Amino acid sequence: MSAASSALRQQMQRIAAKWPEDPFRPNMQLKTFLGSLAEHPNLTPASVRTARALERDEFKSKYALSEKILQPASFPNYYTRLVEAFDKSAKGIGRPWWKIFFNVW
Repeated sequence: MSAASSALRQQMQRIAAKWPEDPFRPNMQLKTFLGSLAEHPNLTPASVRTARALERDEFKSKYALSEKILQPASFPNYYTRLVEAFDKSAKGIGRPWWKIFFNVW
């Protein structure tokens, strides 16, 4: 094994180790995929750069969304409430029965 491929494998393993667990898909983790990708014999520098870009959220800043997209006129709080619901769901906090019954958020 060459020194370059060993360095690539170590970089990918570091990225995989830092990757957070996905509470909604316990059997399908990106962390596991990146770890197994580190062991692939044909690991390329481009795949390591892409994984690093995902880790650093570079695509979010490169392809920024406008306020018009994030807060549609028909339902301005939709995405804010969606993110809040995902966060609460990940913590195991559900909506009370009366909010579900009366369709109150």
